[in-house]
Amino acid sequence: MSEAQSIQWFPGHMARAKKQIEKSLKQVDAVAEIADARIPVSSRNPILEHIIQGKPRIILLNKRDMADPTATKQWVSFYQQKNIEAVDIDCKSGKGLGAFQPAVRKVLAPQIASWKQKGMTGRTIRVMVIGIPNVGKSSFINRLSHGSHAAVENRPGVTRSNQWFSIGKGFDLLDTPGVLWPKIEDKMVGEHLAFTGAVKDDILDLEDLASRLLELLCRLYPNAVRSRYKLGETDFSGMEGWQILQLVGKKRGMLVSGGEIDTERTSKMLLDEFRAGKIGRITLEQAGGVQ
Repeated sequence: MSEAQSIQWFPGHMARAKKQIEKSLKQVDAVAEIADARIPVSSRNPILEHIIQGKPRIILLNKRDMADPTATKQWVSFYQQKNIEAVDIDCKSGKGLGAFQPAVRKVLAPQIASWKQKGMTGRTIRVMVIGIPNVGKSSFINRLSHGSHAAVENRPGVTRSNQWFSIGKGFDLLDTPGVLWPKIEDKMVGEHLAFTGAVKDDILDLEDLASRLLELLCRLYPNAVRSRYKLGETDFSGMEGWQILQLVGKKRGMLVSGGEIDTERTSKMLLDEFRAGKIGRITLEQAGGVQ
């Protein structure tokens, strides 16, 4: 991603969403922030981090079934060492969701004890669910609310306004629109968001993006790339992303007239397969920082 392609994307509805979140914080007891287990650093909005300061919270590492399980365990441990409650979940399969309410009650233990002392034993726990677009907020709420469906669509920015959902006796969730930050200064963070589809593809050069993704995958998970695209014992060291993209396109038979490789089509295929978890269980960021 060139400097000219640095991501600056803050539509009007996102500015409004930020104000809605700030206003709604007074109505909730805790905040559940959903992040993508494949990119736990890049998928956490620093603006949201600033907004929710002082409010009890938990971090939900979603899409764990697509992430490297060893890396996910390291991330949960990393947050716990910082006294931040973290739970790894997968909204599509429902795995890990049973740990959500106990985790919320754990971080709210002092408040719950205070409510009991005041005779407020039946008080409803209210939790705000936040996160960037396409991280799985609506799928999370739909799983827990059993029919009170939030809007789900695999494109950024589909949730437009705050909505309340009951997920059981005495437990409510507040859904909020996904919010990206005004300008993504860190080039690597921008790329990681683009790899996972958190940023609209139509503002990006997909061939450049796919080439960068291949470089990263071939460094972190070379055997997964070799296996998925039948590249044998190919040595990726010293190869640039666009060269690997050519190999992948050739293996998949994505050719145009004259026998040239259709790198545009190959790029779209590669990104689609990565986002669907078809290349393997992959985590692009190590606990404690960005790769």
